[in-house]
Amino acid sequence: MTASSSPFVIANVSVHDRLRQFLSSGRLLEIVYRDSAGQICTVHDVIRDQFSRAGQEFVLLGRGNMIGIDHVVTIDGERLPVSQY
Repeated sequence: MTASSSPFVIANVSVHDRLRQFLSSGRLLEIVYRDSAGQICTVHDVIRDQFSRAGQEFVLLGRGNMIGIDHVVTIDGERLPVSQY
């Protein structure tokens, strides 16, 4: 599979920087994302961690939800440029 046909999206540096800011703030955020069924979900939680696993990038929320950052639509009203939605 070539990079252009890969289903995974690698976040650029500015997205990583913004996620680190959200992570270090420790504040409650509104996170809108699409789940595996394509449904829009809205949660109010903190970002506990951000990491890569098996070529995908994720955020781990305070309640234990793990979300691929390419599924995140907005965080506190900010659209992430890596979002596929």
